[in-house]
Formats: sequence, structure tokens, C-alpha cells
Amino acid sequence: MTHTSSPKPPEVRDSQVVADIQSVDFAYNNSPKVLEDVSLRILQGQYLAVLGPNGGGKTTLIKILLGLLKPQQGQVSVFGQTPAQARPRIGYLPQYAENRDDFPVSVLDTVLMGVRTKKRWGMRYSAPEREKALQSLEEVGLSGYADRLLGHLSGGERQRVFIARALAADPELLILDEPTSNIDPQAKFCFYEFLAELKASVSIIVVSHDLSITTAHIDSIACVNKMLLYNARPEVTQEMFDLLYGMHERHTCPMAGFGPSHPGFLNRLQPRS
Repeated sequence: MTHTSSPKPPEVRDSQVVADIQSVDFAYNNSPKVLEDVSLRILQGQYLAVLGPNGGGKTTLIKILLGLLKPQQGQVSVFGQTPAQARPRIGYLPQYAENRDDFPVSVLDTVLMGVRTKKRWGMRYSAPEREKALQSLEEVGLSGYADRLLGHLSGGERQRVFIARALAADPELLILDEPTSNIDPQAKFCFYEFLAELKASVSIIVVSHDLSITTAHIDSIACVNKMLLYNARPEVTQEMFDLLYGMHERHTCPMAGFGPSHPGFLNRLQPRS
């Protein structure tokens, strides 16, 4: 099976490239490779979905982008810098960004954690910091929630608070790892569409195993299962299904071309009774 990377069209300027991953290999402690010859280019204002099975290397790829892991082979740059150097320009929402329901922290205090620096830890928040946090809450549609306890919110509302915390640091790239894992199915579509509204001000990468994200105004898809396949359109191709779920007979797989334009797409997403 061949695997591809996002091509660089002639009109793309280096200033538009947010992240550039070229021929990356990675393995943990001399184990079999988790990622092999992975290449991907992410552009300014892009809303990219990274899909793949558990253990397929999605989170490993994100950790490499964040500079938390270093590949054994290949090159990675983010905003023309090393991932570690560029980390202050990245907002990150990990997979398990949760708190105990009984932990007495307010929504505003949670968001303020995104604007506080280590130098100011233990000091009172300044008026500009509070204003920035309130502005971030407004961006995610929670302007009236500042004094509420985080533990009293729904799963979708909590995720918006955590995104507001990330936005409070003025990131240029926002990375979310399985952001709908604690959100009920009915709220997933609204949450993904909400993310699409943010791409005017920040590039977005959403890591998920949930194919329903292809309905939510994403720009492109990267499927990862050790290798990587990229589609500049928001559709999962036959090759991508082969990579993620094993080989199928060509032209017979009913999921080929799965995406908003697929005739049976919405029906396939309906819950079974």
C-alpha cells in the first residue's frame, strides 16, 4: 500500500506552513515501529481530522508535534522551529482533561490557568488576565458561566471551558486529542461544528477514532495506522479504510468514499435500536 503526504502547491508560501512532518519513524524502547515514514504538512487556517484505531500512532504523532517525543528518523518543524521551541504557540487539549465533580474550582479560575505564567504563580490575577479569560469564554459561547463550578457542567460544556483555557494563551495551533470522548452522541455534531467556527483565528488538529467528524466542516483528513494517508477533501477513501481496518475487495466496500457526499452517510451514523 502506498502512503502519501499533503503536497505543497506552488502558491503555498513558507509563512503559511504551520507544521511540516517529513519521513518520520518512531518506536518505543526498540519495540516495533509505531510510526513509519510518516509525512504531513499542515497549513494556516486548516481544520484537520486525524483518524485512526487505538494503538495506531495518533497520539504518538501529536506528542512528536508537541516536542514531547523525538522521532528516530525524519524531520519535524512547527512554525519553522523545532517542536519544543514552538510549544508556546500551541494550545493542547489532552484526551483526559477532566476533573472530579466535587472539586471546587470555578470556570473562570480554570480558564485563568491558561494565561498565568510560572513567574506569576501564587500571585493574584491582573485585570488584563481576567479580561483575557473572560474574552476566551465568550469565544467558546460560555460568557455567562464564569462563576459556575466546573464540576456542575455537562461534558460538552467542560470541553469548551478547556478549549477556552487553551485559547487564553493565544495559540496559533490548537490540538485536541479525542475531545468528544466524554460527550454524548447528540452533542458531538454541535461540538465539531463549534470547532469549525474557530478556524478563522487558529489552525486546528482534532484526533479522533469517530468517523462522524467528517460531517462537521473539516477541511481534510489524515488516517494513521503506523503509516499515514492524507486526503485534502473531508472524505475517507477506500485506501484509508484498507489502512485502518484491513483490506477489502475493491469497489465492494460499502464504506468507500465515506463522507458528507456519500448517499448513505447520515443513515450510517444513526444509532442502532
